[in-house]
Amino acid sequence: MVLLVVLAIGVFCYFLWRHNAMALTRNCRWRQVKSEGRWRCSYCGAVKVGAEGPRICRNPQRGTP
Repeated sequence: MVLLVVLAIGVFCYFLWRHNAMALTRNCRWRQVKSEGRWRCSYCGAVKVGAEGPRICRNPQRGTP
């Protein structure tokens, strides 16, 4: 019984961490275009320049930075 409570708390903490670590939506589908050195979202068309993958949704309709 104690093990189940510990596991439940661990899963809850993991979900909290993932929520704070990434601000992507379910629809975010980032694809890397290596030849152009950028990332492009196949859902909304947003673009991010750089080698590191995006960690926030850049959909212009959401009004994010």
